[in-house]
Amino acid sequence: MNPGPTDDGMPTSAIAARSERQAMDWSLVLASQGIDVAIEHDPGARIWALRVPVPDLERARDAIKRFRVENRGWSWRQQVPGSELHFHWAALAWVFLLCLLHAAVGNGLGSAEFIPSAVRAGEWWRAFTATWLHADPGHLAMNAVLGAVLLGLAMGRYGGGLAGAAALLAGAAANAVAPWIRHHEYHGLGASGVVMAALGLLTAQLVAWWRHSWRATRLILGGLMAGSWLFLELGTSPQGDVLVHALGFAFGIAAGVVLALLPARWNPRLNAVGWGIAALATLVPWWFVVRG
Repeated sequence: MNPGPTDDGMPTSAIAARSERQAMDWSLVLASQGIDVAIEHDPGARIWALRVPVPDLERARDAIKRFRVENRGWSWRQQVPGSELHFHWAALAWVFLLCLLHAAVGNGLGSAEFIPSAVRAGEWWRAFTATWLHADPGHLAMNAVLGAVLLGLAMGRYGGGLAGAAALLAGAAANAVAPWIRHHEYHGLGASGVVMAALGLLTAQLVAWWRHSWRATRLILGGLMAGSWLFLELGTSPQGDVLVHALGFAFGIAAGVVLALLPARWNPRLNAVGWGIAALATLVPWWFVVRG
């Protein structure tokens, strides 16, 4: 693509990108560095490019190079063939832990189930540990299969640590908030709140486009509507806990909005912090169960 002027007459140059997703990611990186950038697309030639002012060209290339180097560490993050989505294989570690805990304790560990009166009495860890327990193999299989896909895609979008921590915390928060909406006693268990939180994270991912232009609002609203339709299809079965599903989905969207709007240059460090939070959110609650 040849150089061209901006609206104020400043000469520009183009940086080629392989796909729309790459162009969008790179544009967010440049915007976070205060570099004016416009995305160009040639449908006939299937070419995507970023157009930046010539004086900022070297700085833009350096920012993109640093971004690629920083994200090269995600060796488990792979593009889904034929799409702009990425899948993070660390989601299978979550599935493995679900299956391991079910094989070890099934649904017979009463001190780990979610019981509102027990949580109100101070046993807060139940909001976390209940997300790892399942009533039977069918219940486990449903959450494991759907969760592997949704959590893997969310991890691929935000990073394994950030998405993993956000989904675990949102699922636990859904358990903790539900008793304040309904007041009867019940026993709760299952990872569906975490799974719906992963769906919420994916639903909110297009919010990142606001960092590039507020004119993307229509597209973002379309993504929110599509995610909501998927929630209605997947999360409103009468056999499930629809309230916890809805809360997990809502908290996942809220977390996704925050993560999507964070500066891209923060991702590597925040992702490492996320892994630490995810580990603590898993190990500490179970330590209280084992100790008690």
